[in-house]
Amino acid sequence: MKQLSNIWFVVAMLAAMFCLSSCSETDDDVEEYADWQKKNETFFLAKYNAAKQAIAMGDKSWKLLKNYARDTSSEGVPTDYIVVKVIREGAGSGCPLFTDTVRVHYRGQLIASTTHVDSEDRELGLIFGKSWSSDIYDESISVPSKFGVSGVVDGFSTALQHMHIGDRWKVYIPHELGYGSQEKNSIPPYSVLVYDMALEAYYRPGKNVPNWSSNFSALWEER
Repeated sequence: MKQLSNIWFVVAMLAAMFCLSSCSETDDDVEEYADWQKKNETFFLAKYNAAKQAIAMGDKSWKLLKNYARDTSSEGVPTDYIVVKVIREGAGSGCPLFTDTVRVHYRGQLIASTTHVDSEDRELGLIFGKSWSSDIYDESISVPSKFGVSGVVDGFSTALQHMHIGDRWKVYIPHELGYGSQEKNSIPPYSVLVYDMALEAYYRPGKNVPNWSSNFSALWEER
């Protein structure tokens, strides 16, 4: 009986070890953001160089915009710039100022990670925020978010100060002009931020910022 008990003890221990081994191989142990800083820096540099080449060849759908307030570049990496791909050109003539308030449709994403990969754009991954009320961009059913231009990350602010009403851009922001080495909610440190954003309206200081609904036609100031 004692020998039988010992056998069952060994069987139980092996079963426990197997269970622990199986658990250690679950999705909880998948490293979602492996080598994240290097991966993001490589991604942004490639995007910057591709845009620079396209601009040199006369492609006006790409822009490189320098952040006017900071010089973060180091080791030849132009991290004081954002990269812009123009999706749609607006009809507005003026641009928001740093002191203005804006209404913006946007969706923010990280680049692709281990399990987060966008089915439509394989370069991109986790959606960390958006103003759209559906999975696709539809101004008729979405309410643009209200921001102070001075109250967002430097890269987002830089984009806004070059946009005209009606512009829709895809904007690539290096981590130096985003959240840097800090974690922000679901955004890990050293993340490139990729925004699909459309400027709907802007308001000078002291101007009333009206409430907005999906069928609201806003008035704006352009001066």
